[in-house]
Amino acid sequence: MTLLNGAMQRDLADPALYLNRELAQLEFNFRVLAQAQDPRVPLMERLRYLCISNSNLDEFFEVRVAVLKQQLALNTPFPGPDGLSPSETLTRIRARALELVRAQYAFWNDVLLPALGDEGIRFVTRDKWTVKQKRWLQGYFQNEILPVLSPLGLDPAHPFPRILNKSLNLAVVLKGKDAFGREGHMALVRAPRSLPRIIRLPAEVSDGPYDFVFLAGLLQQFIDEMFPGMRVEGSYQFRVTRNSELVVDEDEVENLATALSDELAGRGYAHPVRLEIAEACPKSITEMLMANFELTEQDVYRCAGPVNINRINAIYDQVERPDLKFPKFTPRVAPAFAAGQNVLDVIREQDVLLHHPFESFGAVIDLVRQASQDPEVLAIKQTLYRVGDHSPLVNHLIEAARNGKDVTVVVELRARFDEEANIRLANRLQEAGVQVVYGVVGYKTHAKMLLIVRREQGRLRRYVHLSTGNYHQITSRVYTDFGLMTAEPDIGEDVHKMFQQLSGLGTTVKLKRLLQSPFTLHKGLLEKIEREIAHAQAGRPARIIAKMNALNEAGVVQQLYAASAAGVQIDLIVRGACALRPGIPGVSENIRVRSVIGRFLEHSRVYWFANDGAAEIYCASADWMERNLLRRIETCFPILDANLAQRVYDEALANFLADNTQAWILQPDGNYVRTEPGEQMPHSAQLALLAKLCM
Repeated sequence: MTLLNGAMQRDLADPALYLNRELAQLEFNFRVLAQAQDPRVPLMERLRYLCISNSNLDEFFEVRVAVLKQQLALNTPFPGPDGLSPSETLTRIRARALELVRAQYAFWNDVLLPALGDEGIRFVTRDKWTVKQKRWLQGYFQNEILPVLSPLGLDPAHPFPRILNKSLNLAVVLKGKDAFGREGHMALVRAPRSLPRIIRLPAEVSDGPYDFVFLAGLLQQFIDEMFPGMRVEGSYQFRVTRNSELVVDEDEVENLATALSDELAGRGYAHPVRLEIAEACPKSITEMLMANFELTEQDVYRCAGPVNINRINAIYDQVERPDLKFPKFTPRVAPAFAAGQNVLDVIREQDVLLHHPFESFGAVIDLVRQASQDPEVLAIKQTLYRVGDHSPLVNHLIEAARNGKDVTVVVELRARFDEEANIRLANRLQEAGVQVVYGVVGYKTHAKMLLIVRREQGRLRRYVHLSTGNYHQITSRVYTDFGLMTAEPDIGEDVHKMFQQLSGLGTTVKLKRLLQSPFTLHKGLLEKIEREIAHAQAGRPARIIAKMNALNEAGVVQQLYAASAAGVQIDLIVRGACALRPGIPGVSENIRVRSVIGRFLEHSRVYWFANDGAAEIYCASADWMERNLLRRIETCFPILDANLAQRVYDEALANFLADNTQAWILQPDGNYVRTEPGEQMPHSAQLALLAKLCM
């Protein structure tokens, strides 16, 4: 696709017009870390943001860096739209990741630790232990820690062991001879996952209300007790991160659940991609670890503190200081259900919109519960991507099956890092008589759909719930998402056809209201953008506003560039990685991109097209990413009720475009600049919704 700008033609596939998706994803974690660094954020929440930036970085290495390294090893250097090869991308990732790691530890050591100490929340290091504390900790070590450990001396009979992904380990330098006359040299101490990484000192030995000790410090202090008669000359923390992508050739397996189970057994020991070591670790030990993990110096990250900062998140619930946390809130019951009516009765009369976490997820649970007990309900069908442990939704689905209803659940076994939980979930449902299907070979089922079929006055009526987020009651309190409950016949028929498609075999079905990946959503988006271009070229006002988690699909980006050049005004609210470069003269000067980072994880996907006064607004499970639009099962559903459509526009789009306290503006060079209210009234989109919708 080319663009005519005066006498100059610009190729919209030019790599210079695209930001690298991996680097853009890494950049998101700097914005998360900025939340931790913001003194206006409550102290314990600043701690959590630091942990989130750290755990996000872990996943980035486990998945994105691992994939790039695989491409490099297999000599398949397919550059993305930005033109960078895997090798070039890894080099740039290294430089930026080092900056992030340094910033994380600088904040931890120089800001967060002193601030926590001022509030009586201390991480007591070995050099600060009192006599009483050391005595108690030694007893704790001998009684609770030592019996669980299996230290391993390294020699020809004891080769370097397998080290579990992201586990805490110590490399120990020894001198002397053991009971068998063997010369000490090196040993490893692996901390089992069963051990707490942070120990809280009891009141009788604590000098304050909240005194904590890192397990690593405890191990290092009493490490000589693991090697009696030997002299410990040094001990150094390290942690290895491994490739966590599961690869299953679905065309070659008879049972996907069994194949995934086999893969999961080896995930913790897959190929290493990163080595984190203590800052003071000697070069000789670092080189020994690098050699055993087959890594290079480019894969080593030195840590000026605990090798897994994320573990400090364990103290959040132990510190009972509401004044240091975000104020608690109670999600409101959606007004349509405020009088306690039967959910099905309400939906029969009107569409209902739920905006989480500001409105209670309980309405969804009530819908499934009432359907499971209603004698007129014949069938329930639902997709489950992530649900969490002990989900009441699962209990109600099981109850429905036991009550004789036809219950079909599409469980996506390949939901990353939830594979094992979803296999257990599928087995539990099957044992209760629920028909479980695993979706479509080659396509993750990422759609969020619930269909209830009820007999009413001699005919069947369909009730539907569609959502931008998972059926997960925990994340529904921290992720922003929209859910639509409706009995609109066309939407009900579309959802019915999609479930038929997922559980059976057949050709592509034609839907009346919904757009669906991988068939019509990508094409539909391009057509709607093209329609705005036509309006602009005819001299009519043209505008697009869209909110999503990420944007990298080259076809959509090119179409947005063409729209901008035609005069379409485009506002994109992209929380995470965005490959589009805004503000390039003649290409994207009419495109503005912002990212909002706040108390809640922005997760809803909303697309709005002005359409010359006949505006259309959609909610979706899909981001504008290649995988979502082309390689997944996704839903995109219209909000047909005019009042609800206006509410989605106001709450998810206009509200976030007005945010001038938690919004970051993407610059053409890929950097983000945080907005400041200046002389304007400060406006936080999330705080405004809390004030409007919550108790």
